[in-house]
Amino acid sequence: MTVALPFAPVDDIIRRNVGDLRVSTEAADRATDDGRKTLMASDFGVESVPDKDELVLPIAPVDRIARLDIDDRYRVAMDARVALATVLEAYADNVAAAAAALARHADRRTVKAEDVEAYFHLQQYFE
Repeated sequence: MTVALPFAPVDDIIRRNVGDLRVSTEAADRATDDGRKTLMASDFGVESVPDKDELVLPIAPVDRIARLDIDDRYRVAMDARVALATVLEAYADNVAAAAAALARHADRRTVKAEDVEAYFHLQQYFE
């Protein structure tokens, strides 16, 4: 059985949970050093970029997050936005899988907020 989570409020969810996560201004520094004003996926340390049609998360909220700490003089290339969305989606997949495992361990069929919170609490012991 598979379950699809609704992603309509993705922007709100990301902003609520992003905490101190930001795209590093080091990416902008690398572009400046190369004489570019467009940030590329490689500036973020991403080597291969999947097709954006394979993503579940929309690109626009990820793009807004990417621009939080980057000077307005810079553009963020589409492949960089897709790469960032891919990283974020993989992170969310890992959290969801761990929370589901914790729910099963508690002999429940419903993943609760406490499962996600427990994952973040336990994560420090497995890094």
